[in-house]
Amino acid sequence: MRISVRFTAAIHTILCIEYFESDYRVTSDFISASTGVNAVIIRKILLQLQKAGLVQTSAGVGGSHLAKSADEITLLAIYNAINEGEEEREVFNFHPKPNGNCPVGKNIHAVLDPVLESAQKAMEAELEKTTIADLLAKLPQE
Repeated sequence: MRISVRFTAAIHTILCIEYFESDYRVTSDFISASTGVNAVIIRKILLQLQKAGLVQTSAGVGGSHLAKSADEITLLAIYNAINEGEEEREVFNFHPKPNGNCPVGKNIHAVLDPVLESAQKAMEAELEKTTIADLLAKLPQE
């Protein structure tokens, strides 16, 4: 599973909810206007985030709210929510049929898989360190 734009759109979505909910009803249309992502896609993202217990949504114009505090929501939790149910969760995908008769092709998994697995673990560890509260602190308060 390569990282989809849905991941960054989901982070943007949660930031919008936390940043604006005290002043506005944060609906999918509202989030769509901020993200530039179609409201239909935002609604799908909100459903994934809701299923993961990160947001609460109300039908119609009720808006969305965080189900946890901003300092409890890590980027890894969002990554996992957006990729829930994906058959392959690896960031790096392999070309499907390396040539088993080639010295490179028959050994490519043995030499490259450990490096790619380590890179994915490092990425996930970094995502686990960052919370929505950390990102909110970097946004200008207008």
